[in-house]
Amino acid sequence: MNKKLIIINGTMGVGKTVTCKELNKKLYNSVWLDGDWCWMMNPFIVNDENKAMVINNITYMLRNFLVNSSCEYVIFSWVIHTEDIFKLILQKLNDLEFDVIKITLICSKEALQKRIFKDIQLNLRDENSINTSVERLTLYKNMDTVKIDTTDISISETVSKIIKNIYD
Repeated sequence: MNKKLIIINGTMGVGKTVTCKELNKKLYNSVWLDGDWCWMMNPFIVNDENKAMVINNITYMLRNFLVNSSCEYVIFSWVIHTEDIFKLILQKLNDLEFDVIKITLICSKEALQKRIFKDIQLNLRDENSINTSVERLTLYKNMDTVKIDTTDISISETVSKIIKNIYD
């Protein structure tokens, strides 16, 4: 059986982190990389140099996980809002043999606003996060991924849907 690279994307606040944390617990011989961990800069500066560094960090880590004999499932979560970002990452891994499962978490605008507002109250995000995240929500609808709407389902239901897609 080929290793599986499970990419979970979606806009900020949609539930990627809590979903991947639970998914990692459910999948035996799995490892989870959150793309945000590869870009923990203060100040957070988005420029070409830093974007290239982050892609290199991500692909370096993914490569190490994909060649490690202890890892059967590699879970990667990030905001990935364009197909070009998928291509940048996957082309740097194209010499390895693995199956890719791309899953986008989506939710209603109202659910997203409510979730981000809770994060703001916990000092996990700032006020600008609401508008940025809501504006990006539409970018995910036309991506070449399996969509899972998390609006009215629990984390465990979301994880079950992802696992079903892994084994289909």
